[in-house]
Amino acid sequence: MSSLVAPLWAWALLGIVVLISIFLDLFAHRGEHVDSRKRAVLWTCVWVSVALAFNMFVYVQFGAGPAEEFLAAYLLEKSLSVDNLFVFLLVFGALKIPPLEQRRVLTWGIFGAIVFRGLLIFAGAAAVQRWHAVTYVFGAILVIAAFKLLRKPEENEESKIVVWMEKHVRWTPKLHGHKFFTRENGKRVATPLFIALIAIEVTDVVFAIDSVPAAFAVTNDTFIMYSSNLLAILGLRALYVVLAGALADLRYLHYGLAAVLGFAGAKLLAASWIKIPPLPSVAIIATCITVAVVMSLRANRRDPARILQDSLPTPQVDGKRP
Repeated sequence: MSSLVAPLWAWALLGIVVLISIFLDLFAHRGEHVDSRKRAVLWTCVWVSVALAFNMFVYVQFGAGPAEEFLAAYLLEKSLSVDNLFVFLLVFGALKIPPLEQRRVLTWGIFGAIVFRGLLIFAGAAAVQRWHAVTYVFGAILVIAAFKLLRKPEENEESKIVVWMEKHVRWTPKLHGHKFFTRENGKRVATPLFIALIAIEVTDVVFAIDSVPAAFAVTNDTFIMYSSNLLAILGLRALYVVLAGALADLRYLHYGLAAVLGFAGAKLLAASWIKIPPLPSVAIIATCITVAVVMSLRANRRDPARILQDSLPTPQVDGKRP
């Protein structure tokens, strides 16, 4: 792995890129309209292009090694973020959040993810520099997460966050426009948007515990790790719109994600004896996801009537589960 020490101006440039990207995203999605899938596909291509352009900047300024690590880390984070999207679908379905308000919740959720991922990455990097054995802990976490992902639970664990919030937070099941809080009977109560936002933030914390250690499998540089994480997160909202209707059909996707986590964990555990360069890592990650998607599509053609009902959120009636 590279021992890149990015200068302060590179960090400043990253901040400028992220701020401009967020501003353009907010400006382009202003107003009371819901993105179509075609528009979301276009924006997904825009975010991928931004990441590839930044990857070219890393190549020009720091060389091929860091650029390859950036590409591997970006692809890794982008792949693992798909599992986040499935939980988002569960949360929004359970709380009956309409598409327009889903966009608002995801926007605030992305802001929170940017801050938390940074804290976790810098804390993890500092721990690895001081105690090298931490990498084995990260590797073990990833291997355990891979085995857990192999068995698709009937009730996704993250959906329990919504249940807990409903029981412990004073809230109303009725939406009040764009508000996260409102007043009912003279008392300040949370709306479903706030419940969804906290659930999304906690979900990102849970998944970051897997995805951030996975990034250490391809790079130990905080600049490469954080920039690849940020640029993967920026396109998450558009990717959600693109994949929201298709996630249930990708019945074998969790096997591909489990393989990615298992590979990252094994790489960390064997790092002292086996060195796998970034480009082969990119190929392995891409192959795992591609095979899972292709196998899912082939299975759907053979058995088009099958619908993964256990993957869909349980509906609510008047804020209560039937």
